[in-house]
Formats: sequence, structure tokens, C-alpha cells
Amino acid sequence: MTHVYSGLQKDVFALYRRALRMAHTKPASTQDKFRLFVRYTFRTQASSVSPRDVAAIEHLLRKGRRQLETYEDDKVRDCWVSTEMREWEAREGRRWHTRPT
Repeated sequence: MTHVYSGLQKDVFALYRRALRMAHTKPASTQDKFRLFVRYTFRTQASSVSPRDVAAIEHLLRKGRRQLETYEDDKVRDCWVSTEMREWEAREGRRWHTRPT
């Protein structure tokens, strides 16, 4: 059975993919930091808004696109990662890197 996604869900997925592609264009030494920043931002923003709050999701999409345009600039070579993001990665990131046995 195939899941049918709404237009808004497709927009969020597209923005996430675009952000991960942006991280891949950065220097190898900073790509992990960019990926962590993207994953953390999307996950925390997703948990802060109701899936039914269309206006809030559209606002976050517009804000995310503007922010991503800034990070896509070739002059941006690094990003800041907070201790909170590192702790989140240690807690939540493990389940993305390991497969259940």
C-alpha cells in the first residue's frame, strides 16, 4: 500500500532534501556539523508544532527556505553547533545510525 502525502508534507520533505544536499556541498570537515544542524532543526521544529496547524507549518517552511538560501551561499563554509545539539545527537542520533538486529 502506497502512502499518499499532502502537498504540505511534500514541501517539507523537499526542503529537508534540499538542506541535506546543501550540507553535501560544504567542505568535508564541516559536513557532519551541517547535517546535525539540519536534522536537529527539523526534528525540534516538527515537535514544536501540531501537524494540523497549517499556518504554522507554512510559516516554518518560509523561514526555513530563507535560512537555507543563506547557508547555500558558497561563502558560508561552517556552521555553529551547540552543546544542546551534540547532546541531542548522542540521545536521538543513535537510532538513525544503527539498525535493529
